[in-house]
Amino acid sequence: MRRYLAECIATFFLVFAGTGAIIANDVYMGVIGHVGISLSFGLVVMSMIYGFGEISGAHLNPAVTFGFYVLKRINLKNCVMYILFQCMGAILASLFLKLVFPMHVLLGATFPGVSVWAAFVYELILTFFLMFVILSVATGAKEKGVIAAIAIGGIVGLEALFAGPVTGASMNPARSLGPAVVSGYYMHLWIYLVSCPLGAVLACKAYVYLNDKG
Repeated sequence: MRRYLAECIATFFLVFAGTGAIIANDVYMGVIGHVGISLSFGLVVMSMIYGFGEISGAHLNPAVTFGFYVLKRINLKNCVMYILFQCMGAILASLFLKLVFPMHVLLGATFPGVSVWAAFVYELILTFFLMFVILSVATGAKEKGVIAAIAIGGIVGLEALFAGPVTGASMNPARSLGPAVVSGYYMHLWIYLVSCPLGAVLACKAYVYLNDKG
């Protein structure tokens, strides 16, 4: 149970800090800026890996957890429970932000700035590279240590920086689910629920192939 609670708390803080930066930027006339929002996402991921990597692996992301399951680095029970508690943490964070900013409509929800299928492919590619980097620095099913935290936080910040205006740079079904559930904006949610896990699975297949010693 400790691992599941760790995933819930860590994902709560990811959504609280990341979408909280988006909301604060809207409310306070752009004081944070796009670069600041991107840094918020990257730094919170890095911090959560430092804080929770030794406990749960700090997946923070159902797509990442599913990728580890595909590689058999995590069993089915833990996969389901991780995803459940990650989504719970994301929804709780959005509920809290709704209480603080009741007039904000979207609460940092992700939506495409391009066509639906272009956004789908974009998110698939973003998650592919995120998962590939994670696999390159993770120990088993755990993202932990200085190298992992910097590398993973770095790619999250980088992808948020260049892809944020295009798709919201979710790379994370829970991150998109929380604001959608609380704001009631479901129109494009399916893009992130489908493309991110698919990108993670493709990254797992590519990682295994490229690292095959045979």
